[in-house]
Amino acid sequence: MKIALVVPGGVDRSGEYRVIPALLALLKRLSMHHELHVFALRQEATPGDWMLAGAHVHNIGGERTRPRTVIAIMREHRMAPFHVVHSIWSGACGVVAVSAARVLRIPSVVHIAGGELIALPDISYGGRQNWQGRVREAMVLRAASVVTAPSVPIIEQIAALGVSAHRVPLSVDLNEWPPRKPVRRDTRERARLIHVASLNRIKDQSTLLRAMAVLVSWGMDVHMDIVGEDTLNGEIHALARALGLAGRVEFHGFVPQRQLRPLVMKAHLMVISSRHEAGPIAMLEAAAVGVPTVGTAVGHIAEWSPSASVAVPVGDWNELAAAIRRALADEDLRLHVAHAAAQRVMGEDADYTATQLQSIYRRLTDVG
Repeated sequence: MKIALVVPGGVDRSGEYRVIPALLALLKRLSMHHELHVFALRQEATPGDWMLAGAHVHNIGGERTRPRTVIAIMREHRMAPFHVVHSIWSGACGVVAVSAARVLRIPSVVHIAGGELIALPDISYGGRQNWQGRVREAMVLRAASVVTAPSVPIIEQIAALGVSAHRVPLSVDLNEWPPRKPVRRDTRERARLIHVASLNRIKDQSTLLRAMAVLVSWGMDVHMDIVGEDTLNGEIHALARALGLAGRVEFHGFVPQRQLRPLVMKAHLMVISSRHEAGPIAMLEAAAVGVPTVGTAVGHIAEWSPSASVAVPVGDWNELAAAIRRALADEDLRLHVAHAAAQRVMGEDADYTATQLQSIYRRLTDVG
């Protein structure tokens, strides 16, 4: 089978920086059995081609990326026909996928992977902030042969728009994150928390740090590692200083996967503070190595709660702090959640993702 996969980026030629690990895991698995061409809208500023994880990456770059990507897919189709066009994320990628598929008269799959279907105007986030976005997303969802999404909350958002979707999580590569059983914590030692996400408005690290300040005010001995690229020009660092968290919070910036796993394994809890998530992948990676997640009720956190995660209302740092305290005070609870999360992620790893998508491709194309 020949597959066109449309992505905004996350497929840097380095294979380590500016990549999305769950996407690379999918490329590896699909390219083992199929001819896979990845069309990246803006991985690099200028056009280019390279091989990555067994797939041929076509970087479009420059201006007018949507029509130029459709043309690039058509050009490659003339060399040997595609069987299906698949976009990871809707938005511009979804428009490209359904447009190219319609012209080529082949099926399309659109995967909702982020905030395509929400609107948070106070932080200028989401694909439905104006009428153009709402029309675009409605058009893409209805034009796609199949729509997929990683978690039940996103499936429900899609259903509210009158479209049915298949649940297919973009998941963790257990070859890169070998499973480790949850480890009992010595409660005499400092509690270690970890947060893995780019510093930005949707991840809401201000709520995260305020929860951390509440924990400190309660006299708790806690330390937090924060891993992720800073897109807010030091704003979150300044907030940490203002809240008196020097020595309690360590900012690591971007960390490649080979360095991230040891950091996560040292933690007792993954803490997520996002206002919206379709996943998040960081939660799945932590679950693979026996670290449970406490976080806001979004994506997998809401979906897995209360057995395999601990969820609190979005934006409520007092509730987030209280949930962290409960999990750290009750080691049996923390281990129970960790074991349940590990079982979930091992049952729905990157192999599962690839198998589910290939099953969809086969149903759409009758090609093995």
